[in-house]
Amino acid sequence: MRKRRDSQNGCVPNDGQKASMKHPAKATVLQKEVSLLSGVCLIVGTMIGSGIFISPKAVLLNTGAVGPCLLVWASCGLLSTLGALCYAELGTMITKSGGEYSYLMEGFGPVVAYLYSWTTAIVLKPSSFAIISLSFAKYAAAPFYPGCTPPLIVTKCLAAACILLITLVNCTSVRLASFVQNFFTAAKLMIIFVIVVSGLVMLAQGHTENFSNSFDGGSTSFGTIGLAFYNGLWAYDGWNQLNVITEELKNPYRNLPLAVLIGIPLVSACYVLVNVSYFTVMTTTEVLQSSAVAVTYGHRVLHPVSWIVPLFVVFSTFGSANGSCFTAGRLTYVAGREGHMVKILSYISLRRYTPAPALMFNGLLALFYSIPADIEVLINYFSFAQWAFYGLTALALIVMRFTRKDLPRPVRIPIVFAVLMVLISCYLVLAPIIDKPEMEYLYCTMFIFSGLVLYYPFVYRKVRWLNKYIEPITMHLQLLMEVVPPENVQ
Repeated sequence: MRKRRDSQNGCVPNDGQKASMKHPAKATVLQKEVSLLSGVCLIVGTMIGSGIFISPKAVLLNTGAVGPCLLVWASCGLLSTLGALCYAELGTMITKSGGEYSYLMEGFGPVVAYLYSWTTAIVLKPSSFAIISLSFAKYAAAPFYPGCTPPLIVTKCLAAACILLITLVNCTSVRLASFVQNFFTAAKLMIIFVIVVSGLVMLAQGHTENFSNSFDGGSTSFGTIGLAFYNGLWAYDGWNQLNVITEELKNPYRNLPLAVLIGIPLVSACYVLVNVSYFTVMTTTEVLQSSAVAVTYGHRVLHPVSWIVPLFVVFSTFGSANGSCFTAGRLTYVAGREGHMVKILSYISLRRYTPAPALMFNGLLALFYSIPADIEVLINYFSFAQWAFYGLTALALIVMRFTRKDLPRPVRIPIVFAVLMVLISCYLVLAPIIDKPEMEYLYCTMFIFSGLVLYYPFVYRKVRWLNKYIEPITMHLQLLMEVVPPENVQ
């Protein structure tokens, strides 16, 4: 006897159709898979990299004494929190991924947003990824070359392997990348806990001689204090990372500001207490002479198990590199979606729902930047550009208070926070240049504005003759990587 026909399509659904009814296909967009815990781990895990373990001496070098050094570390935490609160209002007002790019687009239009994506996606993000991976490689190779520096070829190859592995993890699954981030964040918090507790025990035992007259000999130079903040804020860099992945954050109106208020004060407390621990057993001269302060501290205080310090520094740098890769891919993806990068960079993996082309692009640039030996010089000179864009983003918040009153603001901060952020950003941009002007700053500025050479013909004018060359390449890459344009679900 014939089965009763379905009232809508005239047939009985088969097993595959029934399964699809129970588990409907996901739209090919970035999925909301980042929880509050993963958001906190992304902030903490990206901020805490190798800097606090390897070279906190840079802040001490520019401040000249223990007291000003600790004040700079604490002030950097306050400044990062101030900036993050501004970003919390922006992130809950404009719920697009991309961080500063999306906010500059809304506040000042496409040209400023394009210059940000050009500078950040081409230089800042991949070079930062490369620096962190090289730090990982140096510590990972060190146990195999006791008493000497690992060969350069070994560290370069290890850094390349780190970049490739992390890029593969992030292309494979958002959940896997989040798990890696959570695991390595827990590992780095564990070693920080060990350093802080052992330091406090030493302090309680009376090792306070380095804290007496702690402000004697401190620097008062306008430029050197600015450089001290530069180095401290480099260690704090990452406070804005959650805004880059807003579209993938569960309940962003609640979890974005909450993650900020949990993560950044936690990192600030860790940084100040770790520096206090260092000064309980090392003088300022010893800190400045140490090539890796945490390792020296471990040899003096944790002698039987001092090997755990370099091991956990490896864990810390790997986790920080993973967080850097995770967010960098989203920025490039959003810029491609807005037409400011080639179209293929805005495509999403059909099977894994990750921005695989953008992640691969960032990984390839990081591999390229890991080849030269003086990459740190590159990022130092471009740091002023990063803070120029931070200041512009805070200014965009002020501008939109008047021009976009219609936008909902679930989080609304006092406008004075944004004004302070703009003023401090101006100081951090101008102080090192005024104190020690160098041609490299001019070269960096020229590079930033050179992006307009590409913007006018390819973005603004949209020259058509180029499409006949780009479209076949895009099609073949799309088939090779199994990626598709994101669906419009709004």
